[in-house]
Amino acid sequence: MGRVSPVSCDRRRGVPAVTARWLTGQVACWYAANARDLPWRANDASPWAVLVSEFMLQQTPVARVLPVWQAWMRRWPTPAALAADEPAEAIRGWGRLGYPRRAIRLHAAARAIDAEHDGVVPASEEELRRLPGVGAYTAAAVAAFAYRRRAVVLDTNVRRVLGRVVGGEPAPAAGITRAEWTRAERLLPGDGPRAAAWSVGLMELGALVCTNRSPACARCPLRSRCRWLAAGRPAPAEPRRVQAYAGTDRQARGRLLALLREADGTVDAAAFAAAWPAVAQRERALAGLVADGLAVPTGVGRYRLP
Repeated sequence: MGRVSPVSCDRRRGVPAVTARWLTGQVACWYAANARDLPWRANDASPWAVLVSEFMLQQTPVARVLPVWQAWMRRWPTPAALAADEPAEAIRGWGRLGYPRRAIRLHAAARAIDAEHDGVVPASEEELRRLPGVGAYTAAAVAAFAYRRRAVVLDTNVRRVLGRVVGGEPAPAAGITRAEWTRAERLLPGDGPRAAAWSVGLMELGALVCTNRSPACARCPLRSRCRWLAAGRPAPAEPRRVQAYAGTDRQARGRLLALLREADGTVDAAAFAAAWPAVAQRERALAGLVADGLAVPTGVGRYRLP
C-alpha cells in the first residue's frame, strides 16, 4: 500500500485522552514519513501481488520475503500463471522461506481463483475466506490493502500496538479475544481507504518501533498517551518461550524437503538417511511431509514432490 497523504500532527504532551481521531492522525503522519518502500504496497500493485505477500509474510520477516516475492512475481505474475504449473514448482519457488505448506495452499488458491473467479482475486472477505489457505486475517488484509475496503486487520503487530497504547497490555494474548477485536473495530475509520491506511500504519509502527523485545518508545508517535509506557513498561506475566530449532522434527522436515526440492525426480532412502540419520525422527518427518501434501511416495523409501 502506498504512502498516505501528509496530515497535521498533534505533538502536544500531557493530554491523557486516547481518541480515535488523535490515534489515526498520529499514525498516518508517522507512516507517511517512515514507511518502508515495499513493492506490494505500491499503488499499482495487483491484488494477486498483495495476496502472495500476505501468504509469504506469515511468521516470516520482510527481509527474507522480499527476494522470494520478487522472483515469484516475475515467474507467476497472475493466479493463472501459477495455476498452470505443478505444485512441485510452487514448492521449489518457495525455496527456504519456511513453513512450505503455505506454498501448496497458495498454489491451490491460485487454481481456485483461476477456475472459480475468472483469474481475479475476489474482493470480499467472505469470498476470500473460501480460498484454500486464506483465514480471517489474510482475507481482511487483502480486502483492505488490495481493494481499500474497511476491514479489521489484526496481525501481531497491530494487536501489540493497540494493546499497549490503549489497553496498557505488555503483549497480546495467544489468541484474538472478542474484546480485542471490538476495540480494533471501534477505532477503525469508517471510510475504506482511510481504514486501510490506518491498518498498514499500525502494522509498520509495530514492526519498526513498537517491537516485541526492544520497543523504541522514544521514537514512537503515540508515546505521550501510551498507557503501557505510562505504567513503566511492565513485562508480561509469563514471557513466551522461544522454541528451539536445532535437532527438532521441523529441522528434519526442512532438511528432507530440501533434498526433494533440489532433485529432478525421486529421492531414495539412502539419500534421506544421509541427510538425517535418526531413523524414527526421519520417518516422522517424511510421514509429515506426505500428510501435508509436500511429498509423494513412489516406492519403498522413495519420494518425490507432488
